[in-house]
Amino acid sequence: MKLSTKHLLGIKDLLKEDIELILSTAKEFKEVLQRPIKKVPSLRDKTIVNLFYENSTRTRISFELAEKRLSADTINFSASGSSVDKGETLLDTVNNILSMKVDMVVMRHASSGAPHFLAKHIPAVIINAGDGTNEHPTQALLDAFSMIEKFGTLKGLHVSIVGDIMHSRVALSNIYLLKKMGAHVTVVGPPTLIPKYLTEAFDVKVEYDIKKGLQNCDVANVLRIQLERQNQPLFSSLREYNLSYGISRKLLDSLNKEITIMHPGPMNRGVEIDSDIADGHQSIILNQVENGVAVRMAVLYLLTDQ
Repeated sequence: MKLSTKHLLGIKDLLKEDIELILSTAKEFKEVLQRPIKKVPSLRDKTIVNLFYENSTRTRISFELAEKRLSADTINFSASGSSVDKGETLLDTVNNILSMKVDMVVMRHASSGAPHFLAKHIPAVIINAGDGTNEHPTQALLDAFSMIEKFGTLKGLHVSIVGDIMHSRVALSNIYLLKKMGAHVTVVGPPTLIPKYLTEAFDVKVEYDIKKGLQNCDVANVLRIQLERQNQPLFSSLREYNLSYGISRKLLDSLNKEITIMHPGPMNRGVEIDSDIADGHQSIILNQVENGVAVRMAVLYLLTDQ
C-alpha cells in the first residue's frame, strides 16, 4: 500500500486510510526497535536534510534517530549561524541544498505554510516538522499511536486537549486526526487561549472549567503555554494559570475516574503540569517520546516509496 500524498504537510491533507497505514507501519518499526540490532537498510542511499529554522530538541533528535535507524544519510541544518543570517532566502537555501542531490527535506519553520511553499517549488519530498501555529503532523501521529497502544482504538475515545490551544500546532493536528478517526474532542483552557472559530470549523466541545473539561475524558493531552508566541498578556500570571488550569494530584483525585495524561513536550513543570503527575503512573509521556522514533520511521519509509 502507498500513501495518497507525496509529502506530509499536515494531517488535514491525509485520508483516514493514510493515517491507518502510517500507524500500522509504525507498529512494525517499533518491533524492529526492540531488537538487539535496531538498524534496517530501507533508506540506504537516500539523503535527508533536517532543515530547522526554529529551535527544537525532541523533534529534531527523533527525526535524526529515525533516519539513522533506516540507514539514510543525514544533513542537519540550523538557520542560526548559517547564510540565513546574511539574508539568504528560504528558496535559495533549499535550492543550494538540493543541488547536493537531497531526496527529502524535514522542515520546521516559524511561518505557517512554509513547507507548503517549498512543496510547490522543489522536487524533493517535504515533511512538516512544525510550521508556525499551523500543524505538527508527526506529533499528532505519535500521540495517536500512543493512545492506540493504551486503549486499542481511537474510535469513541474521549480526549481533552488542555491549555494554549490558540498558539498550538499540536492541538490543530491532533483535532484533525482525532476527528477523522472517530474520537470525541474537548478543548479546555481560558477563553483568551481558545480561538473562536474552533466550534464552527470542527465538531469539538469547548470547556473553560478544567474539572468539567476532564470529568468524562479518557485522555488529557496537556499543552505547553507558549509565551514566546504571545504578543500580549493573555492571563494574569503563570501562578494564576497553574491554580486555574494546572494538572495537579488534587485535581485528578477529584475526578470520577482515572484518566491518562499526555504531553507533547517540552513541559513547563509547575505551570501546566505538576512534576508528580508528569512522572506518575497515569502519565504516558515517555511512551510518546519512544513512539516518536517508530512513527517517524514509518513516515520516512512510506514517503520514500512514492
